[in-house]
Amino acid sequence: MGVFDTDGNDASGHEQVVFCQDRHSGLKAIIGIYSTALGPALGGTRFYPYESEAAALADVLKLSRGMAYKNALAGLDLGGGKAVIWGDPATTKTETLLRAYGRFVESLKGRYYTACDVGTYVPDMDVIARETRYVTGRSVEHGGAGDSSVLTAWGVYQGMRAAAEHTWDSPTLAGRTVGVAGLGKVGKYLVAHLIEDGATVVATDVSPAALEWARTTHPEVELVPDNQTLITSDLDVYAPCALGGALNDDTVPVLRAKVVTGAANNQLAHPGIGKLLDDRGILYTPDYVVNAGGVIQVADEIEGFNFDRAKLRATGIFETTRRILQLAGDEGVPPAVAADRLAERRMAEVGRLRAIYLN
Repeated sequence: MGVFDTDGNDASGHEQVVFCQDRHSGLKAIIGIYSTALGPALGGTRFYPYESEAAALADVLKLSRGMAYKNALAGLDLGGGKAVIWGDPATTKTETLLRAYGRFVESLKGRYYTACDVGTYVPDMDVIARETRYVTGRSVEHGGAGDSSVLTAWGVYQGMRAAAEHTWDSPTLAGRTVGVAGLGKVGKYLVAHLIEDGATVVATDVSPAALEWARTTHPEVELVPDNQTLITSDLDVYAPCALGGALNDDTVPVLRAKVVTGAANNQLAHPGIGKLLDDRGILYTPDYVVNAGGVIQVADEIEGFNFDRAKLRATGIFETTRRILQLAGDEGVPPAVAADRLAERRMAEVGRLRAIYLN
């Protein structure tokens, strides 16, 4: 995928893609701004050891587009952006590198706000903020909202409740078996919500530390060795909460769950997977709808964070998911298509207002 490529689903392309390099610190980063139709682009920074520059570029283009749709459906007056730092955070992340990255964010003069993502954490945002005003997801000690995983998990849980209501006529996971793939920042909180609701949880993770956390904190959770084992288990709900692409041509045909609701971004390996899920009678709640709780939390920080206000807005993901599932049924399209239509409608209608001249 190139910067100027379009594929029919992305006819407008990205507004801006910025390549950032600081040889001294080793920084190699790409910032993608998909749309500022609704306001400044907001999206986290992913720190990941990509196989190639092309892989890093493809990821940032896909993720920044997803953020535009996510922010639109979350009702935020913010556009979509994302950034990736190419490297292994365990070995290459330093104060100098993060501050160099912050300088590049500042150079965009507010067109892009960054926050946490895979490989970056609240303390990293505090370091980046020493060089830029345009950073959210900061620590409470520095006036921020803290870990955005808290409301990300809450929003995923709300989306799962709406899917349960649509499928089984009751907005609860009590008595259902939920398979959670990924016990990272979001998966840990999601497991707690599910157990409290009365669900049976089966889980897996590639990290031995995450598995040990589950054994110690939630011994009632059944752990399986890998994702392949999980998706072929007897589940009611499958919750992909790790990296994207979990739903693909190999996994969907053997998936036994009736509902897919998870926190991972870009869960569909390609657009045709949505139809494949639909054809198999598996209800998919679009990832960028249900995992919007985190961006709601960090967006609230921009105007002065209030947790209760942010949680109330994240709770609204239940109604948004319900509306999308209803629209999908009415129009005879997969939920992902219905969600796209709602997001595009809001971006077009509200974005049009910018044509009204303000003296």
